[in-house]
Amino acid sequence: MASFSRILLCYDASREGRRALREGADLARECRAQTHLLAVLDQSPLQWGADVASTVPFEAAEAAAREILRDGVACLTEKGLAASGHFVVGRPVDVIARYCAELKPDLVVLGHHKRGPFARWWEGRDDRQLLDRVSCSVLVVTAPEPEETAA
Repeated sequence: MASFSRILLCYDASREGRRALREGADLARECRAQTHLLAVLDQSPLQWGADVASTVPFEAAEAAAREILRDGVACLTEKGLAASGHFVVGRPVDVIARYCAELKPDLVVLGHHKRGPFARWWEGRDDRQLLDRVSCSVLVVTAPEPEETAA
């Protein structure tokens, strides 16, 4: 197995994100890797809009995202890792690529939310762009399907 000395974990508290955090933490502990945890609050125009009647005020979403980061760092600490937490507002693909350039990790671990082509188009997302923008290994973790979980 490859040895990783610096790992960037991307965390959003989704089911896939929690699984990626667990698997990334286990790998970081085995490799004794320097660990960074990144929480990105996506501030896309489709999500927040410019209207006054936004369903979720940005300030509330930011507070929740910062709490998610604190919880993630606490989870890593419980697993015996000393992790640096980073919180950024921006487009996730851009932020992750920028942090990879800055931190120079050997591995990025992130969760993948399964979506159909229409949902990706509607949300304006193409997460595959990330693979072309980083120069390290990427571990993509998906949550098991519900029937797999029951087995």
